[in-house]
Amino acid sequence: MTKRLIVISLGGSLIIPDKINVRLIEEFKKIILQNTKKYKFIIVCGGGNTARNYIHGLNERMELFQSFLGIAATRLNAKFMTYFFEKNVNQVIPRDMVEVENLLKKHDVVFCGALRYADDETSDATSAKLANHFNTEFINLSDVKGLYDKNPKRFKNAKFIPEISPKEFLKMANQIEFKPGQHFILDAKAAKIIKKHNIKSYLLGSDMKNLDSLLKNRHFVGTIIGI
Repeated sequence: MTKRLIVISLGGSLIIPDKINVRLIEEFKKIILQNTKKYKFIIVCGGGNTARNYIHGLNERMELFQSFLGIAATRLNAKFMTYFFEKNVNQVIPRDMVEVENLLKKHDVVFCGALRYADDETSDATSAKLANHFNTEFINLSDVKGLYDKNPKRFKNAKFIPEISPKEFLKMANQIEFKPGQHFILDAKAAKIIKKHNIKSYLLGSDMKNLDSLLKNRHFVGTIIGI
């Protein structure tokens, strides 16, 4: 049986919200490895607070260098995850699509951070590009359970959105001005790629039971982009 490939964007806010979230990563590891009988995974790590701390240490006029630091932080988090998963995954962090393809021939789970620098994008866009390149679905894991009409951390009356079209999602993403280290659920570049290539995408939170349910085609709590 040929295994399906899934691209997962693992938010840096889940890996290291303040300090390493060992309990959550253990749950994530268990679910990923349990599902490798059916799937192969490309897991793109975000930079999280590690990236933002470095970025905020530079003057805003140094946006290019802020972006470079953000990329470096995503790769550092990816390297940590390969150590955490031990022998089950790649140990070399890929920097382009060809390297990802080659690693998938050897491993069921491939971790990476952002690949190459591109204007106005985060590791979310890297994930969307990979999903398009491999013609597969995309799962985004962050510290909120899905998409809301406004920031649920700031507004108690924020309404959860279980389903949305790529067109409408892009409208929402375009309202957020890009900054290195931004903290919107997906950046506008990723939303644009999802719409252009009609990539079925899922936005899930930190409850790993929902990830497992999605992978097993069961009921889950989250947002579906692509109705």
